[in-house]
Amino acid sequence: MNKDFSTGLLLSASLALSACGKAPEPAVTAPADTAPATTETSAVAGPAVATPQIQPNNWPLQPSPIARQPAVEEKIKALLAQMSPAQKVGQLIQADIASVTPQQVRDYYLGSVLNGGNSAPGRDNRVGPKAWLELADAFWQASTDTSDGRPYIPVMWGTDAVHGHSNVKGAIIFPHNIGLGAMREPGILRKIGQVTAIEMQVTGLDWTFAPTIAVVRDDRWGRTYESYGEDPALVASYAPEILQGIQGEPGSADFLRGNHMLATVKHFLGDGGTIDGKDQGDNQHSEADLRDLHGLPYYSAIKAGARAVMASYNSWYGEKMHGFQPMLSDVLVGRMGFDGFVVGDWNGHGQVKGCTPTDCANALNAGLDMFMAPDSWQKLYDNTLAQVKDGRITQARLDEAVSRVLRIKAEMGLFDQVQPSKRPLAGKFELLGSAEHRAVAREAARKSLVLLKNNQKLLPIKANSKVLLAGDGADHIGKQSGGWTLSWQGAGNKNSDFPNGESIYAGLQGALAAGGGKVELSENGRFTSKPDLAVVVFGEEPYAEFVGDRAHLAFDDSRALQVLTELKAQGIPTVSVFLSGRPLWVNPELNQSDAFVAAFLPGTEGGAIADVLVRAPDGNIRFDFQGKLPFSWPADATGKPLNIGDADYKPQFAFGYGLNYQDDVVVAKLSENSGISADLVVNFSRYLHAGKAVSPWQLQLLDGAQVTIVTDPQQQSATGALASKATDRLQQEDSILLSFSAPATAAIAHAQQQAIDLARQANGDMVLELEYQLLAMPEQQGKVQLGMRCTADQPGCETLLDFTANFAGQQGKGWQQLKIPLRCFTDNNKAFDLSKISHPLLISAGKGLQIQLARVRLTENEGNGICGGGQ
Repeated sequence: MNKDFSTGLLLSASLALSACGKAPEPAVTAPADTAPATTETSAVAGPAVATPQIQPNNWPLQPSPIARQPAVEEKIKALLAQMSPAQKVGQLIQADIASVTPQQVRDYYLGSVLNGGNSAPGRDNRVGPKAWLELADAFWQASTDTSDGRPYIPVMWGTDAVHGHSNVKGAIIFPHNIGLGAMREPGILRKIGQVTAIEMQVTGLDWTFAPTIAVVRDDRWGRTYESYGEDPALVASYAPEILQGIQGEPGSADFLRGNHMLATVKHFLGDGGTIDGKDQGDNQHSEADLRDLHGLPYYSAIKAGARAVMASYNSWYGEKMHGFQPMLSDVLVGRMGFDGFVVGDWNGHGQVKGCTPTDCANALNAGLDMFMAPDSWQKLYDNTLAQVKDGRITQARLDEAVSRVLRIKAEMGLFDQVQPSKRPLAGKFELLGSAEHRAVAREAARKSLVLLKNNQKLLPIKANSKVLLAGDGADHIGKQSGGWTLSWQGAGNKNSDFPNGESIYAGLQGALAAGGGKVELSENGRFTSKPDLAVVVFGEEPYAEFVGDRAHLAFDDSRALQVLTELKAQGIPTVSVFLSGRPLWVNPELNQSDAFVAAFLPGTEGGAIADVLVRAPDGNIRFDFQGKLPFSWPADATGKPLNIGDADYKPQFAFGYGLNYQDDVVVAKLSENSGISADLVVNFSRYLHAGKAVSPWQLQLLDGAQVTIVTDPQQQSATGALASKATDRLQQEDSILLSFSAPATAAIAHAQQQAIDLARQANGDMVLELEYQLLAMPEQQGKVQLGMRCTADQPGCETLLDFTANFAGQQGKGWQQLKIPLRCFTDNNKAFDLSKISHPLLISAGKGLQIQLARVRLTENEGNGICGGGQ
């Protein structure tokens, strides 16, 4: 280890340790016009910057911790001699189960399959575990059919088990990494890895795309919750534990075998340091920071036995990592000592210069060993095979990549395995969410809670108290679990989707009942009898990348603030439990709370919150708060990078802050100046929330050529053809009623007439979702059309889809959800430009339509999207 690297590690470690001691007083709030400073060398986007050169000798040289086994090497040599070029290419391509059949796996000799975030057996994200095991058998049997004389090479199945076996109904869902980072107890990660590996093998799977060991330096990134923290030493201390929990220890008899399986460290390299926290964006850190901030956890992971690394979508000064040989080959393999294989991310190779998702010799030549080509695999296979035959991919490079894949399959014991359903753990569905596994998840969730405020020592709650439980997260296991839960974005999950889970409400109810207390559940905070205190559970809606990226860090859902304010006005003490995938600016909510808990995303064990918040029946404290902030908590909402060690470091709460019941710290009233202008912030995924347009979007009433902007609780369009009225659903004026007395259009439009680009979201199979209640249909067979408008100066830049037949018969049937895939707008109008959207929603109807809207947003399809026309 060279001097510079060693110094960086020691400094980082010392900062982490110093911040984990006694909780300091909250830092002074930064002035509204002063953004938190940062040491980032490239915090803002600018003109194209010439790519610096990676100097591999600047990176410490680490030998591979795993010696090659002569027997395995002989087996690889023998297999390569038997394999045709077509069979070799097949080993390097991974297809998604939604786009490939078992027969195609056999026909194309594919070495691997995956299920993406929205892929599942039968395209049902909530199908039972038996279907997963049956499909695993089908792929295995297809790949191992050697009746035509082909070599025996089993397929692998990879999945994003990022916080437990989170794609499968009934599996345990652990806290997301941000909460695990708050524990400051790496040893629990080993238990979590062990449980995850066991539950995956119950369903026949053998490879997880986890753990993420990104060091996130900009909390606006939508994957912030997948990181253990902003400090590289903290992340580096966690990586070996979770990795060896999944894989076992190198050199042991059960390494990658038995109850263990293959893990993947991701995303290599620099995904947490992109400009403005943009997903798949550009990292312009110096080479030293790329090494010392982002590279440190990889050194520890590789030393602990990492055998698969996933290349990152991000670039470094414009060079996409999927095709960046200096990093994939010269550093990762040549300096870090990695001797496994490098797998790509979802069509990530298609972003490399000179490449498309179906054609990318450049990535393979740079050091990528396996293409993740979910829906592009067939043409990619054909093109890659052609490139092998014409020499654009050399025989030596082909054999090297194939050898790397075969080596890990041999280490996993796949060549000696039986089909998935006949393995020791297979089909033991009682292990999914078992009591033992739930105990591990409950311990982790309990220790992940961070107490930010406890004025007048309101907490812990006496067990005989009368408690009001409010907020939309109080009885919502899906919300407390976040994204990458049953589906990619984690949207649409109900409590019934978690048969082995417990909501915060259920946990609190049990804890209070045991002590003679009681809890009244009321989402809007209205109660039948005055409580001793109120607990309000609220926070971010579930999300993953794309949807999760933000332009700022202001928590912009005012419903909980309204509840807290009303309760405080009635003299009721308030406790806030905040569910989020990152620190957010919540000063108004903090000021209206006597106690405030950052719960992050605790997973399916909601009872863990009650374990800490409520005293035992005998009055003793059952569990104290242990969590310490893994990310600095912002003093304003600008979202500019704020990390420990920065110059002029002025967070609201510092990295490592976290109170316990022994601390006597009073948090004074905080500044409510966010430091941002709401009109300048573009929200790409939320347009209408709780019945109100989300800035910078407006709700407009279009009456011919005249536009009326909805600013008051009741308004009419210019001629009275369309009226809007703020109405109550769960809370005061949390929805809006649109009444058409003549043909007209209601629209959501950008206040500054700017355009946003939704083309990428369309490629990701995203949908426009409306949460609505239909009260009346138009008279005289009038139509109801939903559409979008773009700003392009060309004919056809508006698309209206006919939903009349879809709405027919829904009157009086309560609240509904409608999902419209973005592709519908271009499928029906080839001239429509999704890259220039100014009006993400138009509702055009005739006289008589009455529709009540609560929410309009972008979310994921999950196979429920429709394009109208009664389909």
